[in-house]
Order: sequence, then structure tokens, then C-alpha cells
Amino acid sequence: MPSTITVGAMNDAGPELGDRRARAATVTITVDDPTSPDAKRAASAYLRELDDRFSTGFDPDQAAHDAEDFAGDLGEFFVVRSEDDVIGCGALRWLADGAAEIKRMWVDPAWRGLGIAARLLRRLEEGAAEHGHAVVRLDTNAELTAAVAMYRSAGYTEVPRYNDNPYAQHWFEKRLDPPAAHSDLP
Repeated sequence: MPSTITVGAMNDAGPELGDRRARAATVTITVDDPTSPDAKRAASAYLRELDDRFSTGFDPDQAAHDAEDFAGDLGEFFVVRSEDDVIGCGALRWLADGAAEIKRMWVDPAWRGLGIAARLLRRLEEGAAEHGHAVVRLDTNAELTAAVAMYRSAGYTEVPRYNDNPYAQHWFEKRLDPPAAHSDLP
């Protein structure tokens, strides 16, 4: 089974660069049911990539409760699409201490380098703020060096371990600005 799920004009490196740039403008990030076919496809591709990239592999049973963790009153699951193609995902989980946790953040490798991951990160932060969370946390594996760099550049600071994720070597936190107030005034 391929490790990417993107469909479109492809060469050995993925969609043609010009096509990717044009299609990046069509990217949407929406809340989706974590049990929907698109959410499951994105999460499966993410888990396959972790298993391929981590020197220790990745046990998909670590994600066995995602449908419960990212739905209803416990969190939200987001799917990233370009037109009809599923090209990424991310999730929020509400923690007992009032913080929100970012999980399952992934962009298809063929779509990286276009700012989509940074857009997804901002959308997840907005989702947390919209639900009243002033702090977001996340963890990541040291082998995901681009992700670590992105989190740092987005204002995340390293914090002590806050969970028991056996694959994490970095734990980050960021204080969020409250959501902008909407005004009915012209």
C-alpha cells in the first residue's frame, strides 16, 4: 500500500511544483468525524509514515482510541483537503488540566514545503482557542526534525514531559491569544 494518498499530476517527486503551488491555494482544513473515511485514510497514512520513519517503528495500537479521544466533548479531528484529495490531518484533545493537546498532525509528503503544515498548526491553535483553551501542548519524536523546527518557530517552548507517550522525546507548550471578538458594528 502506498505511503501517500494524494491523487493528481505526479512525477517522481509528487505533484508538479507549479501544480502544487496552484493547488495549495485550494487547501481547506475542516473539522471532520474521526470515523469518516477521509479521516481514517489520513490517520492511516500518518501512522504508516511514523512506522516508516521512526528507527523503532510505530505501534498503531497507540492510536486505537482516536475515534473516542477526538470527538464530542473530548476533542476535534481536522482533515486537510485540496479539492477532493485528502492531504493531511490533525487533532485536538482536551486535557484534564484545561489545556488542549495537538495530536496526529500530518501533511502528505508530496504537499510539504508549501506552508500547509504551518496553516494546519494555526488552525488547530484557533480551534483550541475557540473552545476556551488558553494553552496548547504537543509532543513529538526527535526524528521529526522539521516538525521540531516548525514548532519552535511558531512560538512553542519546550516543557517537561507531561504525558507517557513512549515515542516522544520533545514536549512543547504555547500560550494562545484569546479569539478575536466579533463585532456587529459596521
